[in-house]
Amino acid sequence: MTEVILTATVRTVLNRGTVIPAHPLALNKNRKLDETRQRALSRYYIAAGAGGLAVAVHTTQFEIRDPKIGLFEPVLTIAKEEMDRADQTRSEPLLRIAGITGKLNQAVSEAELLHQLGYHAGLLSLAALKEADENELIAHCQSVAGIIPLIGFYLQPACGGRELSFSFWKRFVEIPEVVAIKIAAFNRYQTIDVMRAVAESGREDIAMYTGNDDNIVTDLLTPFRFVCDGEIVERRFVGGLLGHWAVWTKRAVELLQQCHLAVNNRESISSELLSRNIEVTDCNAVLFDAANNFHGVIPGVHEVLRRQGLLEGTWCLNPDEQLSPGQKEEIDRIYQAYPHLNDDGFVKEHLNDWLTL
Repeated sequence: MTEVILTATVRTVLNRGTVIPAHPLALNKNRKLDETRQRALSRYYIAAGAGGLAVAVHTTQFEIRDPKIGLFEPVLTIAKEEMDRADQTRSEPLLRIAGITGKLNQAVSEAELLHQLGYHAGLLSLAALKEADENELIAHCQSVAGIIPLIGFYLQPACGGRELSFSFWKRFVEIPEVVAIKIAAFNRYQTIDVMRAVAESGREDIAMYTGNDDNIVTDLLTPFRFVCDGEIVERRFVGGLLGHWAVWTKRAVELLQQCHLAVNNRESISSELLSRNIEVTDCNAVLFDAANNFHGVIPGVHEVLRRQGLLEGTWCLNPDEQLSPGQKEEIDRIYQAYPHLNDDGFVKEHLNDWLTL
């Protein structure tokens, strides 16, 4: 059994809360890895102020694990190398997070590779265990937790996840190696289930990250309060691990800073921040293609990165994953409606450096 303890410094960064983009996959027109642009994406996120990277997740395309494609380890290694380089000049380490998927043998194998590559934690998807009962799910999580610290993951069914009960989360947070949870349920009831389970556990060392791309700002501002053993216990989202933050990342960093400032100063939440939540959600609906049940989510993210010059095109490993009809025009609309939300100027200033370093 491998010891799975995070250093105090890494734990501090994780628990304070930061921006963690879900890292896309850069492909050329032949749908092969474009290593130059893959590295440029990592450099962009780091330069924009992200506190870590999440690799081999939904936004990176699950097909990278297909042996015929063979990109799982290469993509993890590229991100590791870029974070290694960046950490040489940083006072705090970047958080190294990667997705873990599949049934037990695959999940264990992936966790072992992450551990070998020096990743800090695995974001554990249970999407492959749709028929498993609660006992089987917990046993699965415990097995992986013996290899690498865990970040729990509530992935919405529309993107391949499954419903997870309050009872499951109550037991999941009893696993000592759980260091964080990403909630991407896109559902208020299910979000509350997870928050209540953490509150009732008494654990204050589990960092809560929003993955609810449809409600980012409100999640970051909301105190979740519950009565536990006669006392009021409060838990909050401290940061975001988000596909939405794979674009316009510098603005996301500034937004999180605003939210942290409001929370730390115990200020009344301004109408400006509440309006910002609607603006960001409107953008997310377009980028994630909510109108078409998220069919164009990855191409939508790619299209923004293409317009900025970070990607050459919107190609995905699955040729059927393309922008939906009208999605491009909707991206035009949000660019015009919310110019303060993009960071095109920042990207333009530094793009050549990121492509040639």
